[in-house]
Amino acid sequence: MRIATSIFFGIWSLLFIISAYLQLNDIDSWVWVIIYLIAAVMSALAAMQRYPLTPLIIGTVLCLIGVVYFFPPSVGEWIAQEWQQQDLTMKTMAMEEARESFGLLLIAIVFSVAIFMGWRKRKT
Repeated sequence: MRIATSIFFGIWSLLFIISAYLQLNDIDSWVWVIIYLIAAVMSALAAMQRYPLTPLIIGTVLCLIGVVYFFPPSVGEWIAQEWQQQDLTMKTMAMEEARESFGLLLIAIVFSVAIFMGWRKRKT
């Protein structure tokens, strides 16, 4: 179980580092690079079986607030725009905010798994 958990969080740490790199061309890159690097560090800690529960809980709550704030008014419409566009360049601010909301949702999900693992580890 520990090896699988380490692999899971290790992969997410790497994906969050890649996400931080991909944000470098954004107008507000410093915000998103910091967010993804924090997610990468927290995932790396979880890969080493360390679960700082308070920062993970705070991070999850903040990410969920961001998800609600940036969530697209119509997910179906956003997906249709993405398919029609056929590339990852930002055409509208609404598309960028929709992508950001789903990035925050992924972070919140990974943090929630880490919280659960930390809670389980603390319980035993």
